[in-house]
Amino acid sequence: MPLDSAIPPHLREPRNRESCTPDGYHPPYPSFSGWTAPDVGQVVIAFLGAQGAGRADDLGPALRGADGPRHHDRAVTAERDDRPAETVVAAYWTDPLAFERWFDAHREAWPSPADGGRWIEAVRPSVRRLETIAGARSRPEGVAVVAERFSDPIVEHGYWGSMRDRMPASATEALDNPFTPWATVMDDRVRVRGRGSVCLIRSGQDWSDTGDDERRTYLHAIAPRLHEGMDHLAGPGGPAAGCLSNRFLTVVDDDGAPVERTYGLGWWRTMADLERWSSSHRTHLAIFGAFGRAVREQGGRSALRLYHEVAVAAPHEQWFEYADCVPGTGLLAGAPVSSR
Repeated sequence: MPLDSAIPPHLREPRNRESCTPDGYHPPYPSFSGWTAPDVGQVVIAFLGAQGAGRADDLGPALRGADGPRHHDRAVTAERDDRPAETVVAAYWTDPLAFERWFDAHREAWPSPADGGRWIEAVRPSVRRLETIAGARSRPEGVAVVAERFSDPIVEHGYWGSMRDRMPASATEALDNPFTPWATVMDDRVRVRGRGSVCLIRSGQDWSDTGDDERRTYLHAIAPRLHEGMDHLAGPGGPAAGCLSNRFLTVVDDDGAPVERTYGLGWWRTMADLERWSSSHRTHLAIFGAFGRAVREQGGRSALRLYHEVAVAAPHEQWFEYADCVPGTGLLAGAPVSSR
């Protein structure tokens, strides 16, 4: 099968910035990108969190009601010494106006004081500043669920810089406008605003279909390095690398039971910071190498499903709000407080 570009035809434009794709490059295994429909100009990616004893179950009717998301999933974080456990609903829209109507109807109720902290972290990036990748076209995750379809196998993956090459705007934009947050206290809530464009990554893992050998490889060779990397970014190493917030979550089913799927949720100062960490930190290099070896051992037919989505959102495309949350939650960490 001939290789395709990760960028859908309707978003391709003459490139005046150099691509990172090596000359004559052929990727070592197939990967695919989710393509939104031509009439979709923006997507909305919203994370709604409940801390500690707080629950996200009461969101159910709203998520299934008028103007609700086209797709949502639920996941939980583990409790840490300095952080309570969190339940996080990730929700996706391809119609920003439907999201605005939904948000207007439910915003006041969600972050109101409850039996724990509540927060909303949402962006609505242009599809020109969005890229996705997945190792398989079956069982899409995240924003790929609301895409129109998947591409054929793509060229732009498996080398450093391919993440940027998959983003349509990279053909003409540097995508380097560092996000600098500040917080504003409003009664019982805190809004975080930012100068510059924030970079979001959701990077997921699904080992539910793996056989015994591949499962052992994932659980013993890949997952420990993944956990180490996520802990590094959630601790002091994150801000030093340009990571403003990092969570590692386990997806749960409708009954709240954990399933064999996880994802990391990170907010970064710039996409360049994310690129530098990914290409240089020992934990990510170890993950990258171990996954490549696992795919080769499976003859290129790995049942381990990995995916990610990366978005770069301008200041007017961001909304971060927190109520009764522990200090340092999400983008509250490192955001100086300003007057109202």
